[in-house]
Amino acid sequence: MVVVSIAGLVSFLLDAWFLPTQGTLLILQLAVMITAILGNKPGAIFAGFLSGITFNYFFTSPRFSLHMSDADDIVNLLIFLIVAIITSYLAAFYRSQQEALERAELRSSILMSVSHDLRTPLSTIIGTLSTMQEYQNRLPKLEKEELLKGALEESHRLHRYIENLLQATKLQQGIKLNGAIQSISPIIKSVVERFNSERIQVIQCNVSRQIYASTHLLEQALYNVIDNALNYSPAGSPVTITCSTNGNNVIVDVFDVGPGINAKHKYAVFDLFFSTRKGDAGQGGSGVGLTVTKGIIEAHKGSISVLPDTKGCVIRITLPLEKVG
Repeated sequence: MVVVSIAGLVSFLLDAWFLPTQGTLLILQLAVMITAILGNKPGAIFAGFLSGITFNYFFTSPRFSLHMSDADDIVNLLIFLIVAIITSYLAAFYRSQQEALERAELRSSILMSVSHDLRTPLSTIIGTLSTMQEYQNRLPKLEKEELLKGALEESHRLHRYIENLLQATKLQQGIKLNGAIQSISPIIKSVVERFNSERIQVIQCNVSRQIYASTHLLEQALYNVIDNALNYSPAGSPVTITCSTNGNNVIVDVFDVGPGINAKHKYAVFDLFFSTRKGDAGQGGSGVGLTVTKGIIEAHKGSISVLPDTKGCVIRITLPLEKVG
C-alpha cells in the first residue's frame, strides 16, 4: 500500500529525530483513514493490519521484531483495524450519498435541458403543421415550401439533440470503440457535405497518414463542433477547418469569428449540460453536444481543447496516428 509505505517512511525518519510514539500512531492511523477514503473496504482493512504490523516492527520494543506479548501492542493493532473498518464504512456511505446527489443533479439537468431543447423545435413543428392544415388551400406554394423547410430543419435539430442525449447516456456507462484504420480526410469531407454550407472552408485536409477511428462516432463529434461554430458566429461569416500532423498525432482545428469562449469557461464547456443560457433566455446551447464530442474523442485516445484566439474561437481536436509497423 503506497500511502501506508509513505507514512511508515516519514514516521521512521521523524522518529530518528524527535517524533514521540503517539505521533507515529497518529501518522499511521491517518494513512489508514486516507486509504479507506480513497479505496475500498478490503484495502482499508489490509492497510490497518499493515500499519499495525509496521508500528509493532519498527516503533515498539524490542524493535525490528513482530513480538506482541505487550498488551499495548495488541491494543494498538486492534485500534488500527477498528479505525480502518469504521472509516471504510463511513467512506462508502459518503460515496453512495455523493453518487445519489450526482444522479439527482443529472436528472434535474436533463429535465431542465429537455424542457427547453425539446419543447422549442416541437412547438415550431406543431405550429407549422397546424398552420398548413388550417390554411392549406389558401397558402401560396412558396409559403408552403418555406413552412415545410422550417419544419424539416427543426425536425433535424430535434433528431440531433436526441442523438446527442442518447450518446451522452452511453458515454456515462463507458463506450466500446468499434473502428477501423483509416484516414481522417474522408470523414471530414463527409461531415462537411452533410452541412452543405458555403460558409465552411476546408484548408489543408489531405492527411494521408491513418488513425484508428469509428467513422460514425467521429463524424458525430466533428459535426457537433462545426455546428456550434456555425451557430455561434455571425451569419455569413466563415468557419475554417484545417488538418495537420504533429509528431504522432493528427490535429484538426475548427476556427470561427464569433464572440469566442470566455477563458473561465474553456474547460466547463465540455461538462454535461453546461450552458451560458439562463433558463429559457439568452444565447446558449443544450450543453450536450460538446460533452458527447469530448467523450468520443477521449474514447479514441485523443483530446479536445479550446485554444486562445484574438478573435472568435478555435476548437482543437488531437487524435493519435496509427503506428506504422
